Amino acid sequence: MDGPSVEVPDTRRWNAALSRMPTGAKLFLILSAALLPLALIALFATRQTTHVADAEVASRARLAANESASALNIELVGDMTALRVALNALDDDGSNSPSCARAQGVFADQLATGVRFSIIDRAGQVICGSTVPGPIVIAPPDEPGPIAAALEPKVGLAMAITAPSRKLTAKVFFPVMMLADVARPEGFMQPYAATLVLGRQRLALQELPSITPFDRTEVVGLPLGIGGLTFETTLRSAPISSALVIAMVLPLLMWAAAAGIGWFVVDRLLIRPLRELRSLVASYQPGEVIDLGRARSIPAEEIRALGETFRTISRTVVAHEAGLAEGLVRQTKLTREVHHRVKNNLQVISSLINFHARGARSKEATSAYAAIQRRVDALAVVHRNHFAELEETRGLGLRSVIGDLASNIRATSPERTGLSITLDLDSCLSNQDVATAIAFLITEIVELAMMVQHDAAIRISLKPTGSASGDNETSPSLSSAILRISSPALVDSDLLRAELSERYGRVIEGLSRQLRAKLHHDPLVGAYEIPIATTGRD
Repeated sequence: MDGPSVEVPDTRRWNAALSRMPTGAKLFLILSAALLPLALIALFATRQTTHVADAEVASRARLAANESASALNIELVGDMTALRVALNALDDDGSNSPSCARAQGVFADQLATGVRFSIIDRAGQVICGSTVPGPIVIAPPDEPGPIAAALEPKVGLAMAITAPSRKLTAKVFFPVMMLADVARPEGFMQPYAATLVLGRQRLALQELPSITPFDRTEVVGLPLGIGGLTFETTLRSAPISSALVIAMVLPLLMWAAAAGIGWFVVDRLLIRPLRELRSLVASYQPGEVIDLGRARSIPAEEIRALGETFRTISRTVVAHEAGLAEGLVRQTKLTREVHHRVKNNLQVISSLINFHARGARSKEATSAYAAIQRRVDALAVVHRNHFAELEETRGLGLRSVIGDLASNIRATSPERTGLSITLDLDSCLSNQDVATAIAFLITEIVELAMMVQHDAAIRISLKPTGSASGDNETSPSLSSAILRISSPALVDSDLLRAELSERYGRVIEGLSRQLRAKLHHDPLVGAYEIPIATTGRD
């Protein structure tokens, strides 16, 4: 039963990914991680200094805005209060001249600056003050309480109120120059900008000169508490100068430069020489001596010593390979001599058997000599093919082994027999032990068929089947093939059973055990089948 699956920790995955990275990349990452905090600290310090300067400018802007907004509020509230008192008095008594005179007295000092006020009736007739100049168009409020206001850029501010009876309305106009004088803070020498804001309408009372895209400003807005107006003060803060840009970017540039220079130095002094040395070692071929002159100059003494060590090792390997090659030549000659002598001995044995067979005085003795000669020839065929494939070490070709064996059987069969052997063989490879057992098995079964029927027609087939399975006890990694020997002489009969029990049965069974497979006999068709282990296809 399978155990529970264990998840690989993230740290192990990171370590595996880091180990696959090039050394130069790992060095760059390590230097970047080590130097980045220093760069961030320097950047934060610069940013904090800028923030302190901005906070100081913001404080000055708020003080100036409070003073200007307070002055404007006092002026506008006082004027609108005096105007409302006169409007209410005239609304109660249209002939109340003193009320109009008091209002004119309140605005007397401001008339010289361009301020104008008027109280008009429904017919549009001015009953107090003077006509308010254009181009500001303002509609009086529908209710008597609220104060309506309107701004016209570069012109001024207009305000209007309505009497309780809604019969009279009052309007007042404040020019931009008068508002700018009132809103100017006392003793403030730094350049500033002052603006009245009403919704989307803006009236500039004072402008900052020569504002560029690199200038930075601090804006403070305060409500005036009348007519929905807001007063804004704008001061110029520290601009985005080259010094500020350098102070902000220099820590990051130093961080990148330090990491890059560190990587460059290590890559030139360590990584690249090691890579060149590795290329030399990787291109090394047996029998060669590593030539360090093929590499460019190696600046590191330790790497040069390592290269000399590899060169010494390659010289030692060349000397050992020369000795091994000489020993291999001697061993090959000896092996060929042994195989040649074995082949000659088998030929001598076969010739002696043939010589004695010709001198035999009975037919039974001749048949016995022929049977022995066929078995010796079977062994000789296997040995001859094994010697031919020895240098390639890829196995014996069963197709050629069985073909040569069939030719020898036909040649050694008794004269005036109608023995015929038909072959249907695929190209399969096997080792010597299996090929020897197959040769003897085919010889025994063909011999059995000849004993039952002298003119037997025999068919031998060999077909691959894929992976070894079934009763085959060989390694399952080997492929297998089916060897089939069929003949009408192998159909079940009394003579066949007698030959099997007296002579051939134990031999055939022993050979099948040697092949580690079960030999199957089909008595109705007259065929023997056995799976055999093969090492591949030819």
